[in-house]
Amino acid sequence: MPHSASRYLAEGRRVGLRHFTPADGAEFTTRARQSKDLHHPWLFPPDSPGAYAAYAARLIEDPTKAGFLVCEKEADGALAGFININNIVEGGFQSGALGYGAFAHAAGRGLMREGLDLVVRHAFGPMGLHRLEINVQPANAASIALARACGFRLEGFSPKMLFIDGAWRDHQRWAITREMTAASG
Repeated sequence: MPHSASRYLAEGRRVGLRHFTPADGAEFTTRARQSKDLHHPWLFPPDSPGAYAAYAARLIEDPTKAGFLVCEKEADGALAGFININNIVEGGFQSGALGYGAFAHAAGRGLMREGLDLVVRHAFGPMGLHRLEINVQPANAASIALARACGFRLEGFSPKMLFIDGAWRDHQRWAITREMTAASG
């Protein structure tokens, strides 16, 4: 039987990672609308065709961004969530800032943990990055638990760092470096 290449950039036991495409708009926006209660007040993913098209275009076209869809392998590639690396800086910094969100049907099932581990390995491997940072509002316990579970360390506190939902919000800074992943595994 001939070998066929995987449709994923990286694969775990239950999830695969792939880049955003314009064709993902209908499923992504449906899942975003179904997940409003889960995401509010932390995050506001695009939930209309126009908003998704603009969002995906930025992730696809901007070299300082990389967007990954976390797909359930057993559910024929259904979208479980998304993880983006923003503000990618090369040169001496080799760093990026992570943002992520699970969709409601996938929350609490460990799929995003597996997906984030894959993104970290992909970022430190093929992408050649050295450091990843996650900025999380202090009351977002689920996001903090995910960062901690994936080996990120708390580095500090940034008052009024990001404008979200009509106000400047405080954030904790969590980070991981390539050396930290090599030491743990």
